[in-house]
Amino acid sequence: MAARGHVQDPNDRRLRPIYDYLDNGNNKMAIQQADKLLKKHKELHCAKVLKAIGLQRTGKQDEAFTLAQEVTVLEPTDDNSLQALTILYREMHRPELVTKLYEAAVRKVPTSEEYHSHLFMAYARVGEYKKMQQAGMALFKIVPKNPYYFWSVMSLVMQAISAQDEKLSQTMFLPLAERMVEKMVKEEKIEAEAEVQLYFMILERLGKFVEALEVVQGPLGEKLTSELQSRENKSMKLYRRLERWPECNALSCKLLLKNPDDWQFYLLYFDSLFQVIDQNWTPPLEGAPSAEGEVHASVAQSISFINERLATEEAKESKHLRGPYLARLELIRRLRERSCPEAMQLGEPLEHMFQFFVKFGDKPCCITDLKIFLDLLTPDQHVQFINRLMEVVPLGMAGEEGEAFPADTRALQRHLCVTQLSRSLGLQHALNTGGKLSLIKELKAHYHHGLQFGTSCLKTELQFSDMYCLMAAHVYLDLWKETGNQSMLWQCMGLLEEGLTHSSSNAQFKLLLLLLYCRLGAFEPVVDLYASLDAKHVQHDTIGYLLTRYAESLGQFAAASQSCNFSLRAYEDLFLAELLIDADKTSEYIIQAYKYGAFEKIPEFIAFRNRLEHSLHFAQVRTERMLLDLFLEADISSSLEESIKSMSLCPEEDDIPWENLRDNRDLTVFVNWSPADRQLKEEHKQCSVEEETLWLRLRSLTLRLIGCVSSLTHSSTPHNSEKTTENGVTTKPLVFPSLLSQLENTLNQAVQFTETPPRAEYPFLGPVASRLVQAVSSGCCQCQLSMFQLPVHLQELQSLGLDGSAELQTQISNLFKSIAAQLHDILEKCKGDLLEVGDDQSRTQHWFLENLVYFVETVCIVLWVSQYCASVLRPLKSTLQKKKKKKKEASSVTPAVLLGFQEFSSSTQNLLKDALEHIRSQEITLSALKLEALKLELVEASFTKTAMEKVQSSYLRSLQEIGELLKKRADSFKSLKI
Repeated sequence: MAARGHVQDPNDRRLRPIYDYLDNGNNKMAIQQADKLLKKHKELHCAKVLKAIGLQRTGKQDEAFTLAQEVTVLEPTDDNSLQALTILYREMHRPELVTKLYEAAVRKVPTSEEYHSHLFMAYARVGEYKKMQQAGMALFKIVPKNPYYFWSVMSLVMQAISAQDEKLSQTMFLPLAERMVEKMVKEEKIEAEAEVQLYFMILERLGKFVEALEVVQGPLGEKLTSELQSRENKSMKLYRRLERWPECNALSCKLLLKNPDDWQFYLLYFDSLFQVIDQNWTPPLEGAPSAEGEVHASVAQSISFINERLATEEAKESKHLRGPYLARLELIRRLRERSCPEAMQLGEPLEHMFQFFVKFGDKPCCITDLKIFLDLLTPDQHVQFINRLMEVVPLGMAGEEGEAFPADTRALQRHLCVTQLSRSLGLQHALNTGGKLSLIKELKAHYHHGLQFGTSCLKTELQFSDMYCLMAAHVYLDLWKETGNQSMLWQCMGLLEEGLTHSSSNAQFKLLLLLLYCRLGAFEPVVDLYASLDAKHVQHDTIGYLLTRYAESLGQFAAASQSCNFSLRAYEDLFLAELLIDADKTSEYIIQAYKYGAFEKIPEFIAFRNRLEHSLHFAQVRTERMLLDLFLEADISSSLEESIKSMSLCPEEDDIPWENLRDNRDLTVFVNWSPADRQLKEEHKQCSVEEETLWLRLRSLTLRLIGCVSSLTHSSTPHNSEKTTENGVTTKPLVFPSLLSQLENTLNQAVQFTETPPRAEYPFLGPVASRLVQAVSSGCCQCQLSMFQLPVHLQELQSLGLDGSAELQTQISNLFKSIAAQLHDILEKCKGDLLEVGDDQSRTQHWFLENLVYFVETVCIVLWVSQYCASVLRPLKSTLQKKKKKKKEASSVTPAVLLGFQEFSSSTQNLLKDALEHIRSQEITLSALKLEALKLELVEASFTKTAMEKVQSSYLRSLQEIGELLKKRADSFKSLKI
């Protein structure tokens, strides 16, 4: 009998099969099992909730919600029901309902620590910081544990961080949080490091740096043990904020004595040294020089200090530290910037860099260490420096072609380092065409020779000589940019394709190939390349632009849709898409931070979430995906109105945070050895952001105007003061003209941006140009704007009627003719061979492909607006015919607007026939090209032809998809009659 107390709860035993079915994804069986159980035990509320979970997972959201509400109104307090409802509401993205659930549970069981804790976390999921504060204090009163008290304190800090009014934060929330912590300090109840960290955070946000310093250096600071040198780092940070440079200098000296290889401390040491010198600081007559000890207040002391660190390193026989050697170069730089004659005392930078190379040249980090100090060399020292380095590179005997190669990987690394330094100094860029071709030959020889050292490497490992291959590719790109000879580009791609066969995990090979294929207009091979990068988490936000920029514009709509969806799913994993609904995933990290007292991480999570929410790239992908879906599906698989409804698009609402947009792109993702004058500059970044934002505005306004056209087309009473579409979106008459005006202004800005010189030309490995320039030059934006002007005129015509509107009808007819002419001009800019092959070279003209895509997009918009025009003109024509019958007029003149629309419809159909014929001819021409006829006498000729075949195949796929979509649109135009 004693054992009976440990017998499993009968209800748990009954529910177990349902849990198992749900865990295994067998939702239908879970629903059936729940129904069986409910027939016998109607009062078993958890079974009903588990059934609701099964229904939710099978797509029956409404039924699931109804069942859940039936249980919720009963305000259950059993753990099974509460946990099941929590899971269900989270899957429904309704976390606010979880708070109601536990609020009721707390009312019924006010002394339950568990329910109060769950309530606090439920508030945390929805960011109810005020209620979190109250829940935390209520929990502390029931169970007086420190963590609960500091949950409440942290909730006050979060109120301060999220408050719109900075004054309110500084005068109410943070001071209250400070007083709450001080109360615990006075009562000596501070127990954990997290509590000290929180106190430090509050004082820092209040600007009370002196008080924060006292905390760090006082008894409470002894609890700061989770990080190495946590107290010293915090003290250093506060000294800088307080501009107490003598203490900062003395502390950095002490830390460097303990950690002579820590570069951040050298930088702090130099910063504080020159601040002390500039302030003419003198030590006090009595007492210690500073709170941290001895202060260096002269250049002579700093030189002596660095020399001492160097002497210590020189005394070692092995395992030298790089920090002191680099610190000497940094000090020379700073002394030169200040024109200090003492710089001469430290010697010649060239000699020091040479000695550094002798010690560390066989380490991969040597190039990045020396690269930042190359500006210390004068131009006439560049060749001398490289020659000196080559003297100490151990190369073996020369081969048949006179080229000497490294005998082992350490020698290879030294030679590779010198080669990279040579490029960074601009010596490779200064070569003529013949010199660069010889250099490419040499680099490829070293690459192929180095492959022997990696025969035992795993597939996931990089080859030791990969950088030779990458640099040769960069030299090919130099030649292509300088000569315009596209064969250089093909050979570059062939070399990279070859590189991937030996080093299939080399991300730089893949990134550069991805960029080159896109620049040539070939999107087909890009999808697999990007997928093989296996980008993780935030990388989709930082490098995803390389893929999505070209996704739709190259005509591969299926792959483009897949790429956009892939990017958006990546944002879901990054908490963003769900964040827009419930911040569910981010909140889990925040909850864990509360549970484990990692308070300083909570603002970081919030900041990270905001960074993603305001991502320029995310706004672009979301907008492009909706436009792409409309271009592909609207009025083909579903009506435009249904498509708009499925997107929940409201033309009146602009959900893009324009003022807070963030450019999260990583524009330095490519390895780049270019000299400083060829590197990415700040003006390039600013220009790129301006260009991308302008393009996003154009696309967003276009999308919203399409939504307006949809609501106007299906509005039963177009002249009413307010119209409501079937999808519930209310469109006021002023919305369309307002959006049209915004589109016109934005287009004018875009034209000015593209035409106003000088416009910064981006480095090849810098930002990719947006679609803006090509779109404006194609004429599609102007044509779309003209098309969107039609509904405004037709609404006026609808009000006036056909009688007495001759002038307006003429205006509309002329607009039809103008649009037809613009469409014709766009198509003319699409005509040309995409790929031309000669005896020994080939070239691409991929811009014709992009223009074709703009033509198709414009045709889609023309069709949708024409449908609206037809819906307005059809009843006007019917009314006119009825009047004719009454008056028995045998012949009368057809109104100009009706004639204009009929002519426009007819000419557009003929234009689409012409476009389809052009696409068919391009497909035939491309299919007939014989790439094997190219004379490519190269080692990697087969790889070069592989790259060309991928481009050819991609062009054919693009033409096929563009042709199919255009054919469907042409069929729609045939059925458009009034």
